[in-house]
Amino acid sequence: MNQMLDPIKTRRMEYPRPQFTRQQWLCLNGEWAFNFDDANVGESQGWYRDSLSLGGSSFDRTIQVPFTFQSKFSGIEDPGFHDVVWYQRSFEIPANWKGKETILHFGAVDYCAKVWVNGQLAAVHEGGHTPFSAAIGSLLQEGVNTLVVRAEDFSRDLTLPRGKQYWLEKSASIFYTRTTGIWQSVWLEPVSAVYLKKVTFTPDIDRNEIRLRTFVEGLEGGKECQLQVSISFRGTVISDDVYTVKHGEESRVVGLKDFAEHGLGRLWSPEHPNLYDVTFKVIQKAQTLDEVSSYFGMRKVSVEDGKLCLNNRPYYQRLVLDQGYFPDGVLTAPSDEAMKQDVELTKAMGFNGVRKHQKTEDPRFLYWCDQLGLLVWGEAANAYEYSEEYVRRFTKEWMDIIERDYNHPCIVTWVPLNESWGIPNVQIDKRQQQHGLAMYHLTKSLDETRLVVYNDGWEQMTTDLLTIHDYESSQKVLEARYATMDTALSAMPANRRIFVGGASYQGQPMLISEFGGIAFKKSDWDGWGYSGADNEEDFLRKLAAVVNPMFTSPVVQGFCYTQLTDVEQEINGLLTYDRQPKAPLEEIRKIMTGQEAGR
Repeated sequence: MNQMLDPIKTRRMEYPRPQFTRQQWLCLNGEWAFNFDDANVGESQGWYRDSLSLGGSSFDRTIQVPFTFQSKFSGIEDPGFHDVVWYQRSFEIPANWKGKETILHFGAVDYCAKVWVNGQLAAVHEGGHTPFSAAIGSLLQEGVNTLVVRAEDFSRDLTLPRGKQYWLEKSASIFYTRTTGIWQSVWLEPVSAVYLKKVTFTPDIDRNEIRLRTFVEGLEGGKECQLQVSISFRGTVISDDVYTVKHGEESRVVGLKDFAEHGLGRLWSPEHPNLYDVTFKVIQKAQTLDEVSSYFGMRKVSVEDGKLCLNNRPYYQRLVLDQGYFPDGVLTAPSDEAMKQDVELTKAMGFNGVRKHQKTEDPRFLYWCDQLGLLVWGEAANAYEYSEEYVRRFTKEWMDIIERDYNHPCIVTWVPLNESWGIPNVQIDKRQQQHGLAMYHLTKSLDETRLVVYNDGWEQMTTDLLTIHDYESSQKVLEARYATMDTALSAMPANRRIFVGGASYQGQPMLISEFGGIAFKKSDWDGWGYSGADNEEDFLRKLAAVVNPMFTSPVVQGFCYTQLTDVEQEINGLLTYDRQPKAPLEEIRKIMTGQEAGR
């Protein structure tokens, strides 16, 4: 298994941003010098100006990036509170990058980061789940360069967007080990003075068109360039166009006149994950200054006459809750293959999607969902208490999440809030109600192509989907509860109201977006779950008892089973923490695809 790799030899060397790739890049993952700064004296003492050689006087240990010090793969494995940490490493710019700008990229640093290059401040970033970058060419020198990162976390702050990271030292119940510092890849890329900074794809399957928005950096002062856009499908060129770009942002609509929609053609779905490949070239005076490879999928998610649809056809979503934790890496997967394996195991058990729970996942995971065909509900890591500072922090990070993941066809639903986390008094507090509404409308203002859930689980207002969390284990109770929409709306799982603030049901599709949670231990240690099973046979029987009512209900249009894997002390996964099935995959698949229910 990938989880058994030697932590000292484990390195994440795959290209970190698979939907916007350049051929030239330099991976900075691996061994860095490291130190705790529990007294928070590093900045005043000038640790960022430390020796240019790896392991300056202020750095007395090493760490394996991108694994956080709490994880085994980091080489440290310290679960204690250390809210300020420092990293340092040296690097040299390849000779063939001479004359180009160098961009330094961070996939994610939890929670605040300051970055210095050769003692000069290069970047400041806040937000534990979103990427940032900096142009550092003016800070570089010949030969060896020194990169220093100061990361600050707030382990006990309940207004911090933190997801499942526990604010006490030891994990318990549904809360797990924290992450502090760098937990996604770090890398460098060379670019010319004029280069492609970003692109967005918006598919329109009804018109059979793809809308492109391109953002070119370096066109100030009346400069212009040509942008060549080549779109292909399985090696066949569909469109090849060159046009003049005079502004930083340009839009183009490309008609895809290459197939008939009848039979779904080349549309993207979990059953047929069709993807178009795209190559962008920035050209000036017949010279190619930048080249980027990308891809997109043609798909549509909508609600038509109360029916949840994918590509204009009713589609029953069979999701599994996926927390994205790994035994020795915590929030960081040990390898790209491990993320791919999670997607493959999910599909093998009969699911057509995942709800990534309280985590903004590594782009490599979303890449495999795009490539292999798996729906994703994109969810933020929430705080637990409400404050103005929480609103500021969360709003900015949520906007950055949407921007980062907008192009992934696998993402069909946005979930900014879960179970009233961050808005615990939303039932009566009008400010918290308005915050939920603000997040709903903000999300719709940034992305009109996807569905948005106001507050997943209960206590909802304006929402595209009616989503309910219900951990009832009795088949008879579930069958009666979801026999009609009236009985479903009158139930109060977890003693919570479905709607608050004067809102009421408006005909939205209803999904049971958390249920199950059957604890079944395959080892000799005890753990936590919502209900329990004694053996494999009992586990499968109880699994069918909660899943079958979802299929036989005339009003439920999809579900999300809790959960994909065990996580630390929580043993209610279909797989163990190290990804071993608790029952034969084909038996789980029969249940999750409705064969047991006679669907």
